[in-house]
Amino acid sequence: MLTKEQAIALLKPVKDPFINKTLAETGGIREVKINEDKGHVSIKIAIAEMNTAEQMQLQQELVAKLKRAGAETVGLRFEQLPDDRIKQFHKKDEKPTLLNGKLGTQFLAIASGKGGVGKSTVTVNVAVALARLGKKVGIIDADIYGFSVPDMMGITDRPTLKGNRIIPVEAHGVQLMSMGFFVEDNEPVIWRGPRLGKMLRSFFDEVEWGKLDYLLLDLPPGTGDMALAVHNTIPASKEIIVTTPHPTAAFVASRAGKMAINTQHEIVGVIENMAYFESKVTKEKEYVFGQGGGQKLAEELQAPLIGQIPLGQPSNHPSARGSIYTNDDPIGQIYHEIAQYVIDKE
Repeated sequence: MLTKEQAIALLKPVKDPFINKTLAETGGIREVKINEDKGHVSIKIAIAEMNTAEQMQLQQELVAKLKRAGAETVGLRFEQLPDDRIKQFHKKDEKPTLLNGKLGTQFLAIASGKGGVGKSTVTVNVAVALARLGKKVGIIDADIYGFSVPDMMGITDRPTLKGNRIIPVEAHGVQLMSMGFFVEDNEPVIWRGPRLGKMLRSFFDEVEWGKLDYLLLDLPPGTGDMALAVHNTIPASKEIIVTTPHPTAAFVASRAGKMAINTQHEIVGVIENMAYFESKVTKEKEYVFGQGGGQKLAEELQAPLIGQIPLGQPSNHPSARGSIYTNDDPIGQIYHEIAQYVIDKE
């Protein structure tokens, strides 16, 4: 008949199937009793997760092991391993990922209170400007219903697979993932929240980004469920709020800024897009959408106004595609200064 010491020795090398550690390492052997007269072994084992198929397999493994060693009958009870003990092992074994912050990637979210203020244009041009300054940059087009980044970057290719990892598309020195790669012919996205959330999370977990200095997120406009879900998914992030000079746009954008603050993200600055129109003939500035909205928003959010971008469009320079401004374009220079500001804020 087994002794208590022999039973414990048999149990020690068995692994908890959920944290891949032995019962000796987890302290999971809680009780071992031997009834020599009846040939009965009674044990209590603590594991990381209860009431699962893995628990049933572990039970069969333990009972078989003890019976082969001489026990006639085995009584087995399970209990939950304490949460602090589980976290201790997860923390030790946690692999570096984007979402646990161990890869050293700086998140930079671009937000707005409403659509149509040029948030995506700002996202792609800040990203390209950062890449031109020597940074390794990626974009997640998190505006799930209003994706536009692939078109703005002039991208027609789609991501490829390498094993079970997705390889992002690259253009202008920037890597990109977007919902736009997974719909056909610009069809509307009619998925519900949980499915969208799973798709968005896969952009973080299942994409082979490589080493990134910055990952920009083109957020859904406003403060709805999807925008909140993105804020709650990503770790501590820096954030740029985009508005136009119009007072109403700035008023709405303040809500997006407050969402960033309430979800523990840092607002590094406000960008006023469509700030004015400058005549190429007279060089006079016309304030088509009014004045002061960006500055007022910056004051309300206690953040600097880091750029005022005029109305315009990229030149017909051969290297210009989509909505990307070249470095020698005056507006491209504004984006260069914004990118340098972001780098200096590290």
